[in-house]
Amino acid sequence: MAKGTAPQIVSLSSVQMEELLAKLATLLPAETYQLVEKLLHTLQWLMGAIEAKETTIGRLGRMIFGAKTEKTSQIFAQPLPIGCPNAAAAAPPPKRKGHGRRAAADYPGAKPVQVSHPQLRPGDRCPDCKQGKLYLLKRPAQIVRITAQSLFAATRFNLEKLRCALCGKTFTAPAPPEAGREKYDPNVGPMLGYLRFGGGLPHYRLDKMQNDLGVRMPASTQWELMAKAGKALEPVQEALITLAAQGHLIHNDDTTMRVQSLAKETDAATEGKERTGIFTTSLLSEVADHRIALFVTGHHHAGENLNQLLARRAKEASPPIQMCDALSRNIPKEFQTLLANCLSHGRRQFVDLAQNFPAQCQHVLERLGEVYRYDAQAKELNLSPQARLRFHQEHSQKVMDDLRQWMRQQLEQKCVEPNSGLGQAFNYMLNHWTALTLFLRQAGAPLDNNICYAARGISDVMPTARLCRVTA
Repeated sequence: MAKGTAPQIVSLSSVQMEELLAKLATLLPAETYQLVEKLLHTLQWLMGAIEAKETTIGRLGRMIFGAKTEKTSQIFAQPLPIGCPNAAAAAPPPKRKGHGRRAAADYPGAKPVQVSHPQLRPGDRCPDCKQGKLYLLKRPAQIVRITAQSLFAATRFNLEKLRCALCGKTFTAPAPPEAGREKYDPNVGPMLGYLRFGGGLPHYRLDKMQNDLGVRMPASTQWELMAKAGKALEPVQEALITLAAQGHLIHNDDTTMRVQSLAKETDAATEGKERTGIFTTSLLSEVADHRIALFVTGHHHAGENLNQLLARRAKEASPPIQMCDALSRNIPKEFQTLLANCLSHGRRQFVDLAQNFPAQCQHVLERLGEVYRYDAQAKELNLSPQARLRFHQEHSQKVMDDLRQWMRQQLEQKCVEPNSGLGQAFNYMLNHWTALTLFLRQAGAPLDNNICYAARGISDVMPTARLCRVTA
């Protein structure tokens, strides 16, 4: 291809991509094939993100290279106005000496070993003053020692066998109780599940590591052990799902997911139309002082999965607060909720436009920054939901009202083109203002859905549509 000539764009479906990779697998060395496979999947993902027309160049750059920061002070060279609350707190305080050390109490999983004094006992005379008697302190001196070991260790029991020299009959020593009745201890399956879904450790990596350490744990065996352990946890899972349905606050959000077995599966809820998209929905429910996280992967959107969850809600219970972004597919159709939209989602649009509209974006980001600082103060003061609501009404209400009035004036006075990126960001905030500011009217309503966005990283390890990860 000549230099400067535009390349020919070729589009491949998922089926065509898999067929091409299958052919390349037979023609290329294993290492070369793995590299080509990753490059093709990366290109396919990149083309999909561009064709979706739901991302800006700046956002696409952060998706590929990672976001450095979204802090207002880092986006704009100009410092925050002196009059802003907590402006003096912008500079981080100096770290105290030894701040990174951990106390012995921070290692609850450590095996305790009691060490007695080799010469002295409680009641003995003090070897120093020779007068007083020694007594035992309730808090001993503690030393923590950390050693390395294989994630899964094996013990080989060599049972002695004896044979009669005359009749040939053999006699085998009985297995000790610690040998158990099965090859794998009952705790192996749950630990595998934690490593896979809690730590995101792929089975093939664990397989290789255990093989290198001399204790084999094949990937196929890992699946079998987890499936067996999962059946024992199903009653607990069902109970936690029912408990999550009673939450006073529920976060929900979708992220795309790739599951080969579901690629061609048609969902009955789509009224006969094939829904090709596969999503992982994260549902985080606040129940009293606990948080329950559910992850469901399949063809259902977040609103449909939330609808199924709320079907278990007690009929006499009041509608819960629902925190999500403004997509209509996040809303349940059959149950009522107190809708709150993510303020951080609206803020991010101005972060994306900061280079093109620096003055207007800085004004919006700084005003929203004031609200977040007030919310941080409420958390530091450990305010109750009602007290936090009054605190925001006293401090954040005017900030948000002034921001709303300013954005309206910018549009009405033609200072901003409505169809521009900035105009669309203004209209997004104004059109969803009621849901974005629920925290000013409803006790316990959060500002954003960031906790759900953080949970989406965990969802990337979900293997099937029917597996639900539950934590409390």
